[in-house]
Parts: sequence; C-alpha cells; structure tokens
Amino acid sequence: MKKEIVIDVEHLTKDYGMGRGIFDVTFTVHKGEVFGFVGTNGSGKTTTIRHIMGFLKAEQGEVKVLDMDAWKDAPKIKEFVEYVPGEIAFPDLNNGITFLKNQAELLGLKNMDYANSLISRLQLDPSANLKRMSKGMKQKTAIVAALMADKDILILDEPTTGLDPLMRETFLEIILEEKKKGKTILMSSQMFDELEMTCDRVALILDGKIIDIADIEKLQNPAFKLYKIEFTNEQDYKKFKNLKFEVVRDQPQYTQVTIKIATNSLNHLFNVLKNYHLKFISEVKQNLERHFKEILLNKRKVKIVTSKELDKTKRERKRERKTLKKEYEKQKEDKK
Repeated sequence: MKKEIVIDVEHLTKDYGMGRGIFDVTFTVHKGEVFGFVGTNGSGKTTTIRHIMGFLKAEQGEVKVLDMDAWKDAPKIKEFVEYVPGEIAFPDLNNGITFLKNQAELLGLKNMDYANSLISRLQLDPSANLKRMSKGMKQKTAIVAALMADKDILILDEPTTGLDPLMRETFLEIILEEKKKGKTILMSSQMFDELEMTCDRVALILDGKIIDIADIEKLQNPAFKLYKIEFTNEQDYKKFKNLKFEVVRDQPQYTQVTIKIATNSLNHLFNVLKNYHLKFISEVKQNLERHFKEILLNKRKVKIVTSKELDKTKRERKRERKTLKKEYEKQKEDKK
C-alpha cells in the first residue's frame, strides 16, 4: 500500500553565496510519520523548514505540503500546520495568558482543556511577563501555542532548546502521544537521542546537503550485527581468525576481533565459540549517532575533485607531456 505524502521537498536550493545555503535537498514525509532533521548550527535545517512554512521562496526545486505549493498556497497550508520556530519572538503583549488567549481566538479554539493540560505537564507559568521569560519559559509557551490547536501537521525547529532535562523528557513523551494520534511531525534537532526515541526516519544535513536518511526501525533491528570478541590466549585468537567470519576490526595486541555477522547466523557463532576460551564477548550496539559518524568518516575518505582542481590537473598533464616530448626530441638529436 502506497503511503500518502504530506510534505514533499524536491531538489530544493537556496544559495546565499560562499558555500552557504541549501543545495538539491530532497526528501518526503508521509502521513503519520515523525521525520527528524539533524545537523549542526548553520547546516541548513532552519532554511529548509522556512521554505516548507512558505517564508522563503525557492531559487530552484519545489516544496509541497498536502500537494499544495508551499510558497503560493502558504495561507491555505497554515490551516493544517502548527509551527514552533527556532528563534521565538512574541508580540507586544503583557503575559503568556494573553498571548495564548489571542492565539486561541485566532484559531477559533473554544475548549482550552488540552492547552491547560500541556501547561501543567510542562510546568509553565503563563502569567509571567513575556519579555522577562527565560529561554525555557518562552520555549514552553511556544510549544503550548503550537500543540493546543490539535492540527494534523507539526513543524518543530529545535523545540527542546532551552528545556531542562526533565522538561525535555516530558516534551518527548508528548510528541510520542501526538504520534499515536496519527499526526505528521517534522522535527529538527542537534540531539541524536531525542530523534532516535521519537522518529521513524532521520535525515542528516551537512553544509546544506542531505548526506543520508536513516530508517530507525532498520537501525534498531539490523540484518547484520557487530560483536567484539576477546580471547584469553593467542592460539585461540589465531585459530578463530582462520574461520570464515567477516572481521571488520583486528586488534592482535589484545587478542581481540570485531566481526560482522548476519542476525540469523548468531546461533552458529555461539556454537562455534563453545570450543574457545573467551575473556569476553559483547555486541557493539548501533545507534543513530554512530551510524551517521560512520557515514561521515567514509565520506571524508573519498577525495572529491572540484572542477577547478580538474582543470589544474589537465594543465599539469599537458605541461608534463610537453616536457616529455622535448626530452624525447633532445634524446633523438643526441643520438644523431
């Protein structure tokens, strides 16, 4: 069964010059999915989200939300979307209560039960002066304002910024509850663990480009696993290495190997190891952070040749051919 696409980003590009911006960004978010967006400051998370919200017009590519153009149909799209921005700026109002009441009136929201429940769980004091609120208090107020409308789509730009660890945990519980309701959620963060806890898929963005999109279920239930095995003696270590297991890391100084093995072959491995003397065996658990770090490490190993470097290489080869030709001609003359 084909999944319904709610957010569709195709070849999105916004070039601010000097390598800054987003470039050829492509991904989809399906109905009922929690899609994570991870990257450092300046990696392109907020720029991408602002395009989805219709605040920025794409230079190239397109963005659609519910099959509507994010730029042209932005007012219509906002009927279905609630948003927590990365940088929160409140209107000139006295306190959080006034702000939340104004938001409720704009949304036509009559019942404030859910809003009051969120206020209680997040331990928010909405009577506080908006201008004097701490970063955490402002963040909580913005979260309540976004979630109380109970809209189908949530777009959250680093929503846990400023929250203490306890409130961060409470917020993530709320997001999982929203997920159970069937909400479609796009959430950016710099924290791998909170995305791994809540998301179905997570995109890594670096220097404005999507490097990889990880499937959390596949990551947590991999077809292959890594096991670190240390032997009590060198003889067993060498004997095991001669078997047909895939060794991905060898540390002879510790008589230790790390092997990669299919999950359905684990019984075979353990039966084999009954005949060996082990100091220990442990599974090397895969997680989102390790997965992306491995991808970045492999990416850095690949030499990327720019067009300028390619032209330089061509010129150098041309000069080299001329030099060799001259030397060849000189050798011919010398023979005469």
